Amino acid sequence: MRYDERMIAPFREELTRIGFRELRTAEAVDSSLSDAKGTNLVVVNSVCGCAAGKARPGIAMALRQSAEKPDHLTTVFAGGDIEATARLRERIGSIPPSSPSIALFKDGHLVHFVPRFQIESKDALQIAQHLQEVFREHCGTPLTEATK
Repeated sequence: MRYDERMIAPFREELTRIGFRELRTAEAVDSSLSDAKGTNLVVVNSVCGCAAGKARPGIAMALRQSAEKPDHLTTVFAGGDIEATARLRERIGSIPPSSPSIALFKDGHLVHFVPRFQIESKDALQIAQHLQEVFREHCGTPLTEATK
């Protein structure tokens, strides 16, 4: 199902105004994950209430408050960027589809994933705290063969 772009534009803007780059095509997802070195936080954005009240505010809070941050901030919109979302889900592997969700890639490898059920069970502050821990662990340190 594809959402009307006029309806989802404000939800997209919540992330783009804090620095996220939209990946609107499968090719953009491939390029972002294949070519980028360092860490890439990829958010599968959504129209649901847990995206609005928990995920997006928690992500913004984590980025404002964390000393360590991902090198790249990117997003796809489930129900808006159909092909891009499908390609990202392919790149995530055997983890079931989930939106909203938050993935952290390092040098093109998935190193952390937060599915919808973990977003639904937390508030924005708890999500921010969790992401700050993830950033401390993975951002700013090189990926070694042992951690791939």
